[in-house]
Amino acid sequence: MSEAVRGFAPKPMKISVLTAALQELTPRQARDADPDLAIEEWLAFSREIGSPYIQLSAALHPEHGDVPAEAMLDPVANTLDLREPFNPRRAARVKAAMRDTGVGLSDLAYFDNMLVADDRTRRAKHEFMLRVFDAAALLETDAVCGFVGRNFALEMDANLELFEHEFVPLLKEAKARELVFRIEQCPMPGWTALDRWHNNIAYAPGPWIALHRICEKHGVGEQFRIHYDPSHSVLMGQDTRSMFQYLKDQGYGFLIDGFHVKGQVIDSQGISAWGYGGQTMQRGDWAGNAPSAKPADQANAWKKQVAICEHELPGTARHDPLAYLQNRSVDWLDHQLAARELLDIDPAEIYLVVEHEYPPARIQDRHRLAPILAGSVAFTRAIDEAAAAMYALQNEVMAAQGIPVQGVGREAYRS
Repeated sequence: MSEAVRGFAPKPMKISVLTAALQELTPRQARDADPDLAIEEWLAFSREIGSPYIQLSAALHPEHGDVPAEAMLDPVANTLDLREPFNPRRAARVKAAMRDTGVGLSDLAYFDNMLVADDRTRRAKHEFMLRVFDAAALLETDAVCGFVGRNFALEMDANLELFEHEFVPLLKEAKARELVFRIEQCPMPGWTALDRWHNNIAYAPGPWIALHRICEKHGVGEQFRIHYDPSHSVLMGQDTRSMFQYLKDQGYGFLIDGFHVKGQVIDSQGISAWGYGGQTMQRGDWAGNAPSAKPADQANAWKKQVAICEHELPGTARHDPLAYLQNRSVDWLDHQLAARELLDIDPAEIYLVVEHEYPPARIQDRHRLAPILAGSVAFTRAIDEAAAAMYALQNEVMAAQGIPVQGVGREAYRS
């Protein structure tokens, strides 16, 4: 074979699914009595829907959480029950189930506000996160995914100082266990009834870089990475290709280390009414001159988001080229191409985690939900394989032979 000829060797990514996709796969009565049964049953369910990996969801038990279920937009799942610390016996049981099903772990996930203002609540969340770290180490996965959060009573610069004081110690604990902490960038606008939009300070590339520089100063730069979710970029009027290009231009193309595969479909009528700040008044989350004490009322704070958009389960939204060009829905093919073209990643070692938060399809019935998730997983795999094939053909096979690529394609920063 001529040296100018390079073989066709596409690199697909690894498909996973967040177990919060079906919170009550195992009935609460059974799982509370036998905590690891929920993991065993989710591993079997993941095999059924065609996902070779799971992102194992941990959360404070409903009896101990500080946010009532009625106030949540996307309820969490404590598939990994850590009311009691994880131990080698429990780890052995889970590993046996992984061997039996052939399904592995992409990582563990605990999504909560790590900078919450109340000292006692924050300590409880940090102690729980350490339990998640310990479980990750025992299960021999190398990463945990979560949020940074925000102290709502402080402005952004003060939150940077709080991050340095409160969050960096968590990263030092991750480093001691040889773990990476992957941060998801959702701005979490509905976390408070206050008129705050960015309630997770790690919401965009500018903040990621600022936070990473703090981490580097304390020797934990390698522990701070981003678990990128394009739905949140669409929510904030950004596009994936430009964000990836910006990271590359700034020398931070290494920061993204995993992906949530979840879309967002912008409601043009909602944007016309409220703009990208979402519904700013008369939401129903206030009673008189103060935030309402009723959890169901507090859920109306999410109108900052849901008045202008709705989550997409990959594959469930119509193919809409105009929406892609307007950054009002995720162009999944270009998303996967841009990741390969602009980020410092080995695609074969990166996880694509399907996250199901499409409200009409959030069905807590295994038999009804299984074909929906199977279809989304199949779509995710197919669109990534198409991107892998295009990238390998154009950037490796043709490039090695000096054959030009046709056309222009999507361009970063173009308006």
